Amino acid sequence: MPSPQTADVRAIWDSMMQVLAPPAGIPEYRTGWNEMCSAFPVPVDTVIESVDAGGVPSLLVTAADATTEKIVLWVHSGGYVFGSANSYRSFASAVSAASASQVLMIEYRLAPENVYPAAHDDVQSAYQYLLDQGREPKNIVLGGDSAGGGIVTGAFLRMRDRGIASPGGIVVVSPFADFTFTGESMEARAAVDPIGSRAMLEGLGGLYRNGESVGNPYLSSIYGDWKGAPPLLALVGTEEVLYDDAVRLVQKAAADGVDARLHLGEGQAHIWPIFSATLPEGEEAVALIGQFVKAVG
Repeated sequence: MPSPQTADVRAIWDSMMQVLAPPAGIPEYRTGWNEMCSAFPVPVDTVIESVDAGGVPSLLVTAADATTEKIVLWVHSGGYVFGSANSYRSFASAVSAASASQVLMIEYRLAPENVYPAAHDDVQSAYQYLLDQGREPKNIVLGGDSAGGGIVTGAFLRMRDRGIASPGGIVVVSPFADFTFTGESMEARAAVDPIGSRAMLEGLGGLYRNGESVGNPYLSSIYGDWKGAPPLLALVGTEEVLYDDAVRLVQKAAADGVDARLHLGEGQAHIWPIFSATLPEGEEAVALIGQFVKAVG
């Protein structure tokens, strides 16, 4: 049974949808999202540094008890067009604390100003930056949520195909991993998802795709070749239109021989772990991410 705080999260999403309603456009999306996330707390003992990660502006987040042995390169949500590293400081600090690792939150280039493959290029540049620092690939975990989950899985497949050493693991939350929108949950769960819809995903995602084939596995990673990939953890709420994206991503990776795991947030909506400061299920999900990061590599 979902906790009482789940209703509070849904109320936050309802307020956000009012901000995003027409005639609001991309500027309002960006402002509204950053204002919502600015209310999330960041522990005072978390160290946050601005870094240039291979030409990609980023935040290096280190919780009080985190070490430098491992690092999580995280790609934030925002439908490819909004969101920021700064807006994810709270979530990054929570992941850093749970995993006892550093988190590199990258400020990848957004659409429509920057179209495919700009964000994918930025992930590769930041990953190469970590390698150039002397970090072992096995001690790097790639992560992302929503559009960020789609970007990071696609970027991984592209880097693997280019001969770049694979990370120790990959973790995604509510991944946007299918630009063909063929998952049954796109319709079956539309009435219970408080923020996501096929129309919204097609509209926002299309600004980044910019005419690229919807079947491109670097955009629709559920169609990629996952053979030889490192362990994968996917988390998705049961009340998400993106539910089937996560399920099919794990199924495809598992069929290709990957240690692929799926965690379902019962009664949870889109990217619920970002609300971990006040949502018990979010705290549980972040703890699970932390355990995964500690175990891989």
